[in-house]
Amino acid sequence: MKNPPRSLITRLGIPPTLAWGYLGLLLFMIGDGVESGYLSPYLSDEGVSDSRVALLFTVYGVAAAVAAWLSGVLSDLWGPRRVMWAGLGIWALFQLLFLTAAIPMSSYPLMMLGYGLRGLGYPLFAYGFLVWVAGVAPRARLGTAMGWFWFAFTGGLPTLGSLVASGLIPHIGAYATLWAALALVAAGGLIALLLVRDDRGGKQPRSADAGPLATLLGSVTILWRNPRVGVGSLVRVINTASQFGFFVIMPLHFTRTVGFTLTEWLHLLSAMFATNIFANLLFGVVGDRLGWRRTIGWFGGAGCTLSTLLLFYVPNAAGANFPLALVVAAFYGATLAGYVPLSALVPSLEPRHKGQALAALNLGAGASTFVGPAVVAAFAGPLGLEGVVWIFAGMYAVSTVLSFVLKLPDESDPADADGSGVRSGDARPDGDPAPASAPA
Repeated sequence: MKNPPRSLITRLGIPPTLAWGYLGLLLFMIGDGVESGYLSPYLSDEGVSDSRVALLFTVYGVAAAVAAWLSGVLSDLWGPRRVMWAGLGIWALFQLLFLTAAIPMSSYPLMMLGYGLRGLGYPLFAYGFLVWVAGVAPRARLGTAMGWFWFAFTGGLPTLGSLVASGLIPHIGAYATLWAALALVAAGGLIALLLVRDDRGGKQPRSADAGPLATLLGSVTILWRNPRVGVGSLVRVINTASQFGFFVIMPLHFTRTVGFTLTEWLHLLSAMFATNIFANLLFGVVGDRLGWRRTIGWFGGAGCTLSTLLLFYVPNAAGANFPLALVVAAFYGATLAGYVPLSALVPSLEPRHKGQALAALNLGAGASTFVGPAVVAAFAGPLGLEGVVWIFAGMYAVSTVLSFVLKLPDESDPADADGSGVRSGDARPDGDPAPASAPA
């Protein structure tokens, strides 16, 4: 008897019960990304000094890193849905404080409270949904499901968010655009939380020894309790370390040494991350077909080793050749996405504690935001930019080797629930997932 035809959503690799969640995530992240390209100069125009703006953004970043780690822990304790509600509530509450009191009163302490603590909001919402995806998607299509997650996440922040801001500011002004961001976040959050009906977003039964403190500590001890999760977290640190390091030093290099204008550099940056958006989806699919470890190792690790060097040496040799620089910038953005299957692989390394495993992975993501700039700060003086680039390339080469340590445990999970006929526990002997069955 033939299996019934699968829906288009299922064929695309999106868990059908979570489809509204992906749309909600996209709208939420568009709203969160509205300010990314203009809030700093806007606050400067409002009389906030550059050093205070930098401190405000630092506090926001620290809050976001903490929330990224807690999202997995709290999802284990409360369930992803409650974590997402908490993220939406925090974002909306502190954005209201920022808009109704901090900015009108020009109060820096209130800005620090409102904007700084708002940084807790988006990671709880977004990464809570990430845990939900990890618990619902069948293993054979988990890489694709994660690719769609990162497609929605990076599509909103900063890409479409900045585009919305550029369209609204000339018509309604910078301050009113921040209110529009709140509306988009609220709409996206409510779509995801009210329209997704999957029961696995609720609190799940856990063993008697898995209390709040044990779960919290477990999200850290898992790094050595399951060394492969620790290795996965380290690979995640390496993944975007160069990205955050290059944000510090590459704008000056491209504008002062290579000879591009600031506008041209910003266009290169836009092309880099526009490519990254679609590559996130592509490598999610490739990971399910070719194998998660192979995709991470060859397209992510080896690819970034090469693209990092090309991003420096090609413009250095060719000068202000915009088309050529565009190609290497897009290639770099694409290879960064080669690590997307990590979001599928790491929770599968610890199937009984997926929230803890994702908390460890998110801890690595948060660490990369300061590891990259720290490498620049430590080595740009004695080694110059060229030396820094080689350090990042070496880190990527190391991640290539580390990725092949990340073998999945041998286990058999129940058949998937989407009717695809692919068992979620099916795996190749080397630990990579079996290829997804061809679309019907």
